[in-house]
Amino acid sequence: MQTKTEAIVLHTLKYGDSKLVVDTFTRECGRLSFMVSVPKSGRGRLRKQYFQPLAQLSLECDVRPRLQLQRVKEASLAYAYTTLTTDSRKLAIALFAAEFLCHALRGEQQGGPLFDYVADSLQWLDSAGGGFANFHVVFLMRLSRFLGFSPNTEGYAPGCCFDLRAGGFCGRAPLHTDWLGPAEASLVGLMLRMDYATMRLFRLSRAERNRLTDIIIRYYRLHLPAFPEPRSLAVLRELF
Repeated sequence: MQTKTEAIVLHTLKYGDSKLVVDTFTRECGRLSFMVSVPKSGRGRLRKQYFQPLAQLSLECDVRPRLQLQRVKEASLAYAYTTLTTDSRKLAIALFAAEFLCHALRGEQQGGPLFDYVADSLQWLDSAGGGFANFHVVFLMRLSRFLGFSPNTEGYAPGCCFDLRAGGFCGRAPLHTDWLGPAEASLVGLMLRMDYATMRLFRLSRAERNRLTDIIIRYYRLHLPAFPEPRSLAVLRELF
């Protein structure tokens, strides 16, 4: 079926001399992978530079549900980044986000609001002049809302624990081992209060930010099957 859709590139793998396997998340069809033929001259309709991680594209493609790799007829940039690929700190966040989304969006069949959230978030980061050190913390926490396992904020009080399996606060430690004590449970409440506009007001040390990231990744690994630890996390730790 001929389809026009916006897409966000998640991962690209070179295949032979002039082909790419491109993994994307699309507005109309959710997760789709494409076999893309790109000319060596760079003068054709499908240019290699379009298919960099997190590129936002407008695609015209032939989608056939039984095929693992779809075909792209036309591609163009839907949004051209100005700083995301040139600022080393933003690039580290972007590469981490791309790897994380590859795993987190594995089974998503529809884009819609989730697609808009990811696209708008990346555009916000691209336009930010500063104050984005907490971006990945906010991005991942709010992403969980769209995936159906956002932490429940009800029942929080000083001294509560946080049950990572149930995704909620509790008055006493659960019987299993996947929970946070009161000190770290309060960090979950902190993360839930952050958004892009206010996150610069939350002064976190590198150790605190790394611990928040560890908590979020552990939370995702409990709620999404076979979710690995991102390899790009080490670079993010060094910068932030």
